[in-house]
Amino acid sequence: MCGIFGCVLKDGKAAPIIHAALKRLEYRGYDSVGEATIYNGKLYIKKDRGKIEEVDKIHNLDDLPGNIGVGHTRWATHGAPLQVNAHPHLDCSEQIAIVHNGIIENFAELKLELENRGHVFKSKTDTEVAAHLIEEILKTNPSLSLADAVLEAVKRLDGSYALAVISPKEPNKMICARHESPLVVGINEKAIYCASDIPAFLPLTNKAVIIDDGELVTLSLEGFEIRKIADSSLVVREPKFIDWTPEMAVKQGYPHFMLKEIHEQPATLRNTLRLQEQYLDLMATFLDRAREVYLVACGTSYHACLAASYMFSKLAFLATYPVIASEFVEQHGKSVNIDSAILAVSQSGETADTLAAVNCARQRAATILGLTNVIGSTLTRVSRVYIGQQSGPEIGVAATKTFTSQLSVLAQLALRLAKKRGKISQDEMDYLAEKMEKLPDTVETIIQTQEENVKQIAKKYKDAKTFFFLGRGISTATAYEGRLKLMEIAYVPAIAFPAGESKHGPISLIEQGFPVVFICPKDETHKTIVGNIMEMKARGALIIAVIEKDDEEIKSLADDWIEMPKGIPEVLSPIPYIIPLQLLAYYMAVERGHNPDMPRNLAKSVTVK
Repeated sequence: MCGIFGCVLKDGKAAPIIHAALKRLEYRGYDSVGEATIYNGKLYIKKDRGKIEEVDKIHNLDDLPGNIGVGHTRWATHGAPLQVNAHPHLDCSEQIAIVHNGIIENFAELKLELENRGHVFKSKTDTEVAAHLIEEILKTNPSLSLADAVLEAVKRLDGSYALAVISPKEPNKMICARHESPLVVGINEKAIYCASDIPAFLPLTNKAVIIDDGELVTLSLEGFEIRKIADSSLVVREPKFIDWTPEMAVKQGYPHFMLKEIHEQPATLRNTLRLQEQYLDLMATFLDRAREVYLVACGTSYHACLAASYMFSKLAFLATYPVIASEFVEQHGKSVNIDSAILAVSQSGETADTLAAVNCARQRAATILGLTNVIGSTLTRVSRVYIGQQSGPEIGVAATKTFTSQLSVLAQLALRLAKKRGKISQDEMDYLAEKMEKLPDTVETIIQTQEENVKQIAKKYKDAKTFFFLGRGISTATAYEGRLKLMEIAYVPAIAFPAGESKHGPISLIEQGFPVVFICPKDETHKTIVGNIMEMKARGALIIAVIEKDDEEIKSLADDWIEMPKGIPEVLSPIPYIIPLQLLAYYMAVERGHNPDMPRNLAKSVTVK
């Protein structure tokens, strides 16, 4: 999500180096920027909301003195994009400056504990607690080094983090730590650097050290020292030579942002599992009170809402109405009222059709709830309650990681509502919660084991003129989303239907060699989907099936298949089952010579109606 950079220089000013490095991290997406340096025993800090050029024009970032410093580009998750919430963050005594990429799950309880000890917080961020926690540890035990204090502090942090910490108390050192969020160190003869990504320092050095999860590293002009956070044991690691071009480095070695973002989904799903429970509970309360609930969105987000309507029905026994936002006013505008709740889903929070639907509902006193990826967006400002989906900036135009993140949040919301309404046993609740926790690992396994298989399927079908995507039950939403990805990225006309509807017209298109993708989890629809496959196969269709591992019945009918791990609950199945369809769209586009990151005629955020 956020981008961090730090440097310790032998000569010269750190601030211009940090400024240039942050520019190279702009591709990560951000809403605020800031820098802090040390000079003559004092911290100097400049930060504000806005783009780097805007903040620099107001504050002159390069004017900060000193040869050591940290910088940050922020993508808001806790606290709106405001100057006070921008990084770096300081402790009470302004002796510690910290930048952070990640999400601290237990910040609320840590903040309360520190406030009870007299600490005064300035921001609404989760990050600031880390600065005060380090301060408290040093206050309690003044003999500790900065590195040891940071080590003790991060042991108390739950969640994900890549941290860089500086202090005038040790003005020639920088302490960094990592858990799940990326962190790399760069080395040359005149300086040492830390960053979220290699592109930040690639023009300065091509010697890099990758910091692993659970490691703390001390940077100084003498070099670097890596220790394990768990037991303080030393780690020896040699720098690697990086031969990427700047363009390759921005994409972390992937040929396209879309593929990079597909591969990021295990990490983004882990982030969605770190949502603040009070907001899930509050949103569930409003949904429970409503007489009718509309799930309003466009494109990929609408498909997430469609899947969510099955989740709410099956888990919470709540009927919801997924509505395409551009149709909402005509279809439901006159019927919504004070007893209605609108759950609007928008990656950007600025989608024009979604906001138009929200504004119509607000005028009729409906309760507005929001799910978005951009804190501070219009949707967050007009919502009674909103939840940030925690997937970080998405550069590729086609939504991939934002779709699975939305599904994860909506599934958690459905579970909360089911518990609130007493519609689910504790055993089932525990079972589904456990499966939710395992989803990131499940998605990682799918990518590792099925990507090459999907690539070969794309090669086989790259010249196909049309595709069908069919599913039953909640898998209908997966079929719609798979269809959309193939159309928008590979420019292949595709049709998606609930499989039961295929014989009511669409089957007339089937002829010899017509590819049909079936989404076939082993759920209550399995028996009927087998019948649909046989109908298509009898008319000459080529069957591509996304199946549970070792589903021999469908294997015997399919021409190609993609195997999913066993034991995925039906209500969660769209999250893992969409992964191979995203990969199929990506590799079809590549095979057909198209740029998956820049589909023609499309924009990332549609802000016109």
